Amino acid sequence: MQIEEWKFTAKDIAEKTDLFMSGHRACAGCAPATVMRLILKAVRGPTIVTMATGCMEVVSTIYPYTSWALPWLHTAFENAAANASGIEAAIKIMRKKGRIKDEHVDVIAIAGDGGTYDIGIQALSGAVERGHDFLFVLYDNEAYMNTGIQRSGGTPLGASTTTSPAGEVIPGKLEAKKPIADIIVAHEIPYVATASPYYWRNLITKVRKGLEVEGPAFLHVFAPCPRGWRSDPAKSIELSRLAVETCVFPLWECISGEYKLSSPSKVIAMAPQKKKPVKEYLAVQGRFRHLFTPKYEKLLDEIQRITDQKWQKLLKKCGIA
Repeated sequence: MQIEEWKFTAKDIAEKTDLFMSGHRACAGCAPATVMRLILKAVRGPTIVTMATGCMEVVSTIYPYTSWALPWLHTAFENAAANASGIEAAIKIMRKKGRIKDEHVDVIAIAGDGGTYDIGIQALSGAVERGHDFLFVLYDNEAYMNTGIQRSGGTPLGASTTTSPAGEVIPGKLEAKKPIADIIVAHEIPYVATASPYYWRNLITKVRKGLEVEGPAFLHVFAPCPRGWRSDPAKSIELSRLAVETCVFPLWECISGEYKLSSPSKVIAMAPQKKKPVKEYLAVQGRFRHLFTPKYEKLLDEIQRITDQKWQKLLKKCGIA
């Protein structure tokens, strides 16, 4: 499948009306809020957003206010994708009955890691298997942040959360992060990609690609949370850069089953010396501080080994290694 690149300038984006508006109650340094704003810079016309319960739903729609300047629906934790399926199906019927004419209506489902990796994965799998035409955006802050920072399937190995607390018994979360994007690729849908807010142009471009394909699309966006990660609120975007430079969160896209590295990660593949050690990324987060003690420092080596192994697997998928 050929997807045309959407050409835009920084001026185009700056001048485009914000559809996710200021005034929300997100924490200082909240990367997911930045992600929401960037996502909606890519819309191409009439758009309906449905969002699962989570941080962004809570902070952006405290009654009677809203930060969404387009049709937006709150749905339950577990069924954002099912809701998007129903909206897309309803649009088809309304067009068939002549109630919608030629204008295309895009549908975007948004959920955090809890509403994607765990509680929402059944509805997501069913929706993409049925082939509904919508874009699913996962903003991944790696825990159930708005309910108390509990671990999720998206929480990385070694992270300390309220339900995987680092201490004398365990070194934080004992399990590795679930490979959610690869799980969705296995459904053989037209478009799957990863993105990071530091690389804002890449993120906006991938949202547009996901909207333009016919059929389901999935975008996994890295979204640091200062409160849950115990990081400096001023460093959230820097963290989203470090995650890419250490290959903790490589940037790639899969179009009709064919993997392709995106330019920031492609640069590292071509010049491996530019790949930074994982500890540079971990060291600026309080949730990993226990790993820098004698008791658990061996886990640092294990996390580096796993990161390197996954990176090499990705390079093979992209035909590079």
